[in-house]
Amino acid sequence: MLDLSRVLAGPWTTQILGDLGAEVIKIEQPGQGDDTRRWGPPFVQDGSKDAAYFLCANRNKRSAAINMADPRGAEIIRAMARQADIVVENFKVGGLRKYGLDYATLNAENPKLIYCSITGFGQSGPYRDRGGYDFLIQGMSGLMSVTGVAEGEPGAGPMKVGIPVSDLFAGLYAATSVIAALNHVRSTGFGQHIDCALLDTQVALLANQASNYLNGGSVPRRFGNEHPNVVPYQNFITADGTEILVALGNDRQFQAFCKLVGCPELAVDTRFADNAGRSVNRKLLQAEMGAAICRWLPGDLLAAMDAQGLPGGKVNSIPEILDDPQIVARGLLKTMFRPDGTELKLLGYPTVFSATPTNYRHPPPRMGADTIAVLQEAGYSSAAIDSFLTAGVVATQR
Repeated sequence: MLDLSRVLAGPWTTQILGDLGAEVIKIEQPGQGDDTRRWGPPFVQDGSKDAAYFLCANRNKRSAAINMADPRGAEIIRAMARQADIVVENFKVGGLRKYGLDYATLNAENPKLIYCSITGFGQSGPYRDRGGYDFLIQGMSGLMSVTGVAEGEPGAGPMKVGIPVSDLFAGLYAATSVIAALNHVRSTGFGQHIDCALLDTQVALLANQASNYLNGGSVPRRFGNEHPNVVPYQNFITADGTEILVALGNDRQFQAFCKLVGCPELAVDTRFADNAGRSVNRKLLQAEMGAAICRWLPGDLLAAMDAQGLPGGKVNSIPEILDDPQIVARGLLKTMFRPDGTELKLLGYPTVFSATPTNYRHPPPRMGADTIAVLQEAGYSSAAIDSFLTAGVVATQR
């Protein structure tokens, strides 16, 4: 796989596929590299000075620094694409055509090639030429209209999600699509062009909120930490001021919880007998439940809920969840080492395979660390490689 992408959506795609076994060659511009190498602090404390941000999306890859703006560099990449199974890129629409690295050119030379383009708005439509960024997509997609404090409450207003979900979800959809296209190649012998747009992806992920509007005419709005359909499904304040999360998904859980916290009368109140009634009367129910919950210490209440199989928890900080015994037991935190011994701590692939476990082969590379090896594998002689290095067509590890 040739990874011609940078920043997050494309690199997230290729890291997923690298985790699943693909051999990924990340093509970077000499002297510049992936933008996220500079998105710090914090930075890795080695000669690379790579930002921690870069590490999150670039393991299981090798880096080759090749200047595609130089015709000789573009030809090197084309030669590699002739032997590749997959190309992933996230340039603006048509941006690679001038280098002869667009789908039409590469497909003519390698009909089996799967070519995945990730853009803000896709290869068609009136917005196709616009640049797409996660914050912009979160707002345009409607996601921010349903995220944040509810209208009329202090701090009300649209809010972005605290991680770049539009980029990450696009990467997930792109990786899934590439795997589907691989099955098509096996069946037919032909590749295809995958057109993945951040806006399309984020709109598709409006899921229940969009369905509420499309099928019920209900315009979704911000509910803060409440759920638009399920009640109670929110945070409550306990005796010491700690907020806990209560997520009751059915009537049985609701009835059991009411008895547990000491308000059994709510469990038999006809206004709250089912979720539809609780939704209509949510403010009244919240006041009643809040009065009962605020008498409990958080640890006692969560232990009691756990004993009865009722879903609840606390809002963790990032350090807290990374130290959580469940995360530790699942082995999600990984440690990898660069060739010089620099230790890198990463979050691993989150699915556990019984027969084909994820193989963490390559730490996030220094820029151009594998240029010479990649060119040798592509069939270039030592003399040719030296000439490319001298001319600045390619570069090695800085």
